[in-house]
Amino acid sequence: MAIKVKTSGKVLMIILVLGAIFAGKVLWWDKRPQEAKVSQEIGRVALPDAPEASLVGNASVFPLPSDQESVNGGTHIIWKVMAWNSQFPLMYANGGALTTKGSLFDKSKLQVDIVRQDDCFKSIADIVKFAQDYKNNPETPAVFASFMGDGMPAFFAGLSKELEPLGPEYQPIAFYAMGKSYGEDQLMGPPDWKKDPKSAIGKTVACVLRDGDMNILLKWAGDNNLRVNPDETTYDKDAINIIAANDFLDAGNKYITGYKESRKIVKDGKKGSEEATVGVDGVATWTPGDVNIAKQKGGLITIANTKQYASQMPNITITIKKFAYDHRTDIENLIMALSQAGDQVRSFNEAKAFAAKISAKVYNEQSGEYWLKYYNGVTEKDMQGLDVALGGSMAFNLQDAANTFGLGKDGIDRYKIVYNTFGDILSKMYPEYMATYPPYAQVVDKSFLQSVIVNHSELMEGKALQVTYSNEITSKVSSKSYQIQFETGSAIIKPESYKLLDEILQSSVVAEGLKVGVYGHTDNTGNAAANQKLSEDRANSVKSYLVSKGLVIDRIESKGFGPAEPIGNNATAVGRAQNRRVQIVLGE
Repeated sequence: MAIKVKTSGKVLMIILVLGAIFAGKVLWWDKRPQEAKVSQEIGRVALPDAPEASLVGNASVFPLPSDQESVNGGTHIIWKVMAWNSQFPLMYANGGALTTKGSLFDKSKLQVDIVRQDDCFKSIADIVKFAQDYKNNPETPAVFASFMGDGMPAFFAGLSKELEPLGPEYQPIAFYAMGKSYGEDQLMGPPDWKKDPKSAIGKTVACVLRDGDMNILLKWAGDNNLRVNPDETTYDKDAINIIAANDFLDAGNKYITGYKESRKIVKDGKKGSEEATVGVDGVATWTPGDVNIAKQKGGLITIANTKQYASQMPNITITIKKFAYDHRTDIENLIMALSQAGDQVRSFNEAKAFAAKISAKVYNEQSGEYWLKYYNGVTEKDMQGLDVALGGSMAFNLQDAANTFGLGKDGIDRYKIVYNTFGDILSKMYPEYMATYPPYAQVVDKSFLQSVIVNHSELMEGKALQVTYSNEITSKVSSKSYQIQFETGSAIIKPESYKLLDEILQSSVVAEGLKVGVYGHTDNTGNAAANQKLSEDRANSVKSYLVSKGLVIDRIESKGFGPAEPIGNNATAVGRAQNRRVQIVLGE
């Protein structure tokens, strides 16, 4: 039989039930044994204190790794590196020359041995041997190597050929950039070269042949319409001549010690019987080569460097395709660790100092204070009292790496432009050594970086490197005139000039640290006021084209000079054609 309960009775029963539930919760449920949540290591929260901080507001400072070696049983990697400050993220992420407990690589179950190796040819041999061994035994420790990005076409050309017998799976691939040279690599020369680049004609530069530092010379010379003699055994009085060095330190030492050699003189492209004795007038090198020159002899200043050519020299890491695809998770974890390390180094002075200390241990040279000083970059007096810029590198976070490989917001694949630019230059200069080089798409694999960006968007919060450009150019690094074709009497660019404009774009992307001046000029035919306006309009048309391709508008300065600055004789048709030009200036 059903029992009816009055409303007041229902309320009383509900209260009694709720009371019983509450008592049960307090007396039993809250006191039962519980499975605790896994503790999350957040790090201490602090305001970023480094000048180039990529993290903003309150950010997590990771605890520094211990100095105890880790034995985590993870994937074993032997990482060959040159002594180069752009590797601060690697030093921080590993915690030591060998992976240490609590480091980012330790947490990623990676067992990394960092080994200094300044000889590129030995690194090629090491990678070839690894590929051979890995094909026979997949448990073989991996070999990675990190190099100057602009020198990779030559490196890949040699390495790819050596690996051909093993099959396409064992070809080398580049998969990440952990940092870049940001002033550290430079062309050093007498002050006269800065005032007048043509004063370098007939002079010599010591550098490693077909190396990234030589590329600084090649770009500076090309942007100033100067010829470079590719034959290091002859002397051409109408070109800049190269003195071959064994390595970047030897390049500086040849200048310091007053090295000289005899060479056959080239005239009209032919080698004669006459000889000339040449010394070293300039040097292309990097830290500590630049420091040695300043401290031991002096007399050379920065003519052009990688803070100006800011996209030229990313630190590119490579390995064998087969290993990378067999260990995709490891590669992606490694990228995440390096990108986090980059944010830490960029944002916190304590992390940066730690990376410097590890660099000194890995390179077995100088102290942590030394490497920190020249990571930051300084301007000092040399032995002759000249101001000279020394050092300067920058760590990358995930946003910077994305921008390097065309995965950033502007879509510009900076490294593709760098790779193809210098690959083309070197194959033209040295066809006997590098007639061709592997296509960019064959040797650069973005899939690992793309996966991290898509699946770990929180790592993209770090601010990318940004360059602040002056309102106008006050100091020229280079100046070059282009015969860009326009419709008659107008500022409409003819399609046949687009290829030339793309060359200007590529040169500007490589030199991302410099402001771009676009200056229009005319001949003296017709009305001067109309010519002035036409020159301004044509300069603005070129500026608009470059902006449409991704250059930041604030970076470009456009001006028109009308007929005021002729470079040819307006009395002749040839001279007037020379005067109708667009001048591209890269400067600060």
